[in-house]
Amino acid sequence: MTLHEAAHAYAAKYFGDSTAYMLGRMSLNPVKHIDPFGTVLIPLLMYFSTGGAFLFGYAKPVPVNFGQLRKPKRDMAWVALAGPAANLVMALGWMLLWIGLAASGSEAKDFFVMMAQAGIRINLVLFALNLFPLPPLDGGRILFSLLPHTYAFKLAKIEPYGFFIVLALLLIKLPQFGDQPTLYVVWITPLMHIASTVLQWIVTPLLMLLR
Repeated sequence: MTLHEAAHAYAAKYFGDSTAYMLGRMSLNPVKHIDPFGTVLIPLLMYFSTGGAFLFGYAKPVPVNFGQLRKPKRDMAWVALAGPAANLVMALGWMLLWIGLAASGSEAKDFFVMMAQAGIRINLVLFALNLFPLPPLDGGRILFSLLPHTYAFKLAKIEPYGFFIVLALLLIKLPQFGDQPTLYVVWITPLMHIASTVLQWIVTPLLMLLR
């Protein structure tokens, strides 16, 4: 989440808005991105209410003054996309580590292999979840940027309720989906599969060399 939020801040500065940079949010210090409610309280409540079966939380959103961007409506999409892109790059990094460990003969590699696998999965989940096209998620910002003004501002009116809608979709389980949350089945899993396929295609030359 730290790199995700720092990527938003960097992209905003690149496209003309230094708000997050001036507030110290273009930082790799995790403390700068902790939200007492979203990073601490909600994960604890979710952990204890589900017996550790399900966790959900978020970092403190990076402040962006979209009016300061050089082309606000267009650049908003790039700033929003920077966060999920950072997760995709991190998933690639963990995948490369996983491949390297699998090719090594280290006796202590099993723990680190599991850690790398967890790193891949967590970042792919965050990548997919944040691209869900509903504000305040990054996907909602991207959709706002792509829609004509009339529909974009109608979408923006949903933002105060967006978090609760996403949380409900993460908790609601429809009978046809078994024990999996609705949002996980219809959005997160398919997008994770696509992203994983792309990453595997990227690392294929390395795998061929190792063989």
